[in-house]
Amino acid sequence: MPTSNIGKLNHVAIAVPDLDAAARVYRDTLGATVSDPQAMPDHGVTVVFVDVGNTKIELLQPLGDNSPIAKFLAGNPQGGMHHLCFEVDDIAAARDHLTEQGARVLGDGEPRTGAHGKPVLFLHPKDFSGTLIELEQR
Repeated sequence: MPTSNIGKLNHVAIAVPDLDAAARVYRDTLGATVSDPQAMPDHGVTVVFVDVGNTKIELLQPLGDNSPIAKFLAGNPQGGMHHLCFEVDDIAAARDHLTEQGARVLGDGEPRTGAHGKPVLFLHPKDFSGTLIELEQR
């Protein structure tokens, strides 16, 4: 399998206005294991991961008024699905293949370190049926 092929779903990200309240629902109501909050200033978010066995749910809360999640919540005040994250073997090869196919990489096109400490890139939602896609190197 070429290194540019999409791998498994790593997580579904949900933007939330209140991280503690959202984490409580997953932990107390659904019985899921929820990580401790992790501030990610480079991405403008605080995150927790909810382990649901076959994948994770990432709950995102804005970290400051300039956060992209703050902008998302301005249009979706109750929160909602923000992005899907898929694993790839080689993020540079995946980026190059996808851009050759016409997909647009957000930002400067260079991977940044994500919440799992691995390189990530985001792909423009207009190229994927209105869904923001994150790629994370395995």
